[in-house]
Amino acid sequence: MGRTTARRAGRRTGPDGAGDTSRSRRRRGSARVLMACLALGAVLLTAGAAVAYWRETRPPVTDDQAADVTDALDASTRGPSPSPSGSPSASASPKASPLPSAPPSPSTIAIPATGPGTFVTARADGTTVGTGSHVRRYKVLVEDGIDVRPSAAADEISEVLADHRGWTRDGTDSFRLVSSGSYDFVVKIATPGTVDEICGAAGLLTRGEVNCSVGTDVVVNLKRWVLGSPEFDGPIHEYRALIVNHEVGHRIGHGHETCPGAGRPAPAMMQQIKGLKGCVANAWPYDESGHYLGGPAVP
Repeated sequence: MGRTTARRAGRRTGPDGAGDTSRSRRRRGSARVLMACLALGAVLLTAGAAVAYWRETRPPVTDDQAADVTDALDASTRGPSPSPSGSPSASASPKASPLPSAPPSPSTIAIPATGPGTFVTARADGTTVGTGSHVRRYKVLVEDGIDVRPSAAADEISEVLADHRGWTRDGTDSFRLVSSGSYDFVVKIATPGTVDEICGAAGLLTRGEVNCSVGTDVVVNLKRWVLGSPEFDGPIHEYRALIVNHEVGHRIGHGHETCPGAGRPAPAMMQQIKGLKGCVANAWPYDESGHYLGGPAVP
């Protein structure tokens, strides 16, 4: 009995305390399972917190941004609105001058249905346009694989922002194209399918037809960049200027405006896609003399 007892005791404690019984092995296995579950739980909690943070911090869509998309999509299902009787087109608006350089012919630019969803950022030389003390930094991005060179798009957008009829005329705002670092807004030119993905993630329905604006991103549909809009009575480069001026106007604090009177230039902050209401199509916030081309605010 003495030897049997000693052997049993040895199995419980081991010769130098290193022995292990079936019960202790089970306890250690359970501890490992518990630790694994705790680690998995921590991972899931972290992932859940990350998702919640993304939902709370992704750029919100403002009422103006949602209204622009809704109205543009509605207009795309209609035919072009007739111009007011006796009203000149945008190309014939008083003292209007074209942009310094004309874009390539739309017929030379293909419009694929969708693209890879990756973008090339236009290079910047650090030049600031305008004399205002409030410098707005912006980027220009073009989706990979489309027939629009980032440098050409950036040049055209920069020319719009530098134009003496543009927002620099307020004497407060100036603009600097950047390719890295912080920025106030970004202009992305993308295929219709990619626009749908970007805008759809923010709850905006574009159906491959229209542009959208999400937070600080102005997402321009390649179809609109190339073909313009049937609702805008003017050349393609003027329509592009309207896109830029309207969206930048929102970013510097301007809301929607409406027609100030028959035969007068439509404000750049007017949703001209809904119709001109007797005004003349116009892409610029100021005229040649520096007068603001505004209208009554839209509630």
